Amino acid sequence: MKQFLADFSKLIKFRLTFLVVFSASVTFLIGSQVEVNGIVPGINWTNWLILIAGGFLVTSAANCFNEVIEVDLDKLMTRTKDRPMPAGHMTTGQGLVSGLVMGMLGTWLLGKLNIETGLLSVFSIFLYAFAYTPLKRKSPIAVFIGAIPGALPPLIGYVAAHGKIDKIAVILFLIQFVWQFPHFWAIAWVLDDDYKKAGFRLLPTTKRDKTSAFITFLSTLILIPVSLLPAFYGFGGYYISTVSVIGGVVFAWLAFKMWVNLDVASARKVMFCSFFYLPVVQLVLFFDFISR
Repeated sequence: MKQFLADFSKLIKFRLTFLVVFSASVTFLIGSQVEVNGIVPGINWTNWLILIAGGFLVTSAANCFNEVIEVDLDKLMTRTKDRPMPAGHMTTGQGLVSGLVMGMLGTWLLGKLNIETGLLSVFSIFLYAFAYTPLKRKSPIAVFIGAIPGALPPLIGYVAAHGKIDKIAVILFLIQFVWQFPHFWAIAWVLDDDYKKAGFRLLPTTKRDKTSAFITFLSTLILIPVSLLPAFYGFGGYYISTVSVIGGVVFAWLAFKMWVNLDVASARKVMFCSFFYLPVVQLVLFFDFISR
């Protein structure tokens, strides 16, 4: 049982899946507090739990398909060779069936909330597994493509509660979309030696150089004004503005140090900062929103 749980956790990329579901669950709470025809619907906790379960299954399915496609490449990299399929604990057929079952069940659950949420989840799976995944060996443009499904969770969570895409939904998507770039590139810098074994080309110039580091730094600067859009459009206040500016400046400072030092240690700090930045900003935005 212990081995099964360990394999399942690696198969679905549990930590990544948790972050995705967390993001969607917070924006569901935000969407629940937005007026519909002059009435604030409030939080439907049953639907919130359905979103968490459906989001968990859909994200796990996308990760399954990704690992089925990349099984031979995963065998080449230190960080992935102990995943269940490359390690021989699971066949690709079993992985594919697992992904299909979780994908269909998760899409059905999200579709129960509303059709738009179900369609967005299907789009997310296909874009991540069948566009981003094969592009990783072709071109750094894969990061741009991957940032789209990576930024869909807050949109899915919001639409699951509110029922439609409006300016708040678009801004929630944009914040996570822009955040993806320094997040992706910091990880790519840290893992570049391992990624090269599989032929992945994820850094802006495909290598650790001054230009890649500068583009990463520039992306953190762009994130600052984007994170202030909630305040600009009136659904965020002083709290989210303050946290966004402070968090953005810290994020940018670490990316600047990475540009100056061009080392893995600096990139690792940017990477860890990215892990904290997004959930903190989303949580503060929620509490700021409901306190207005």
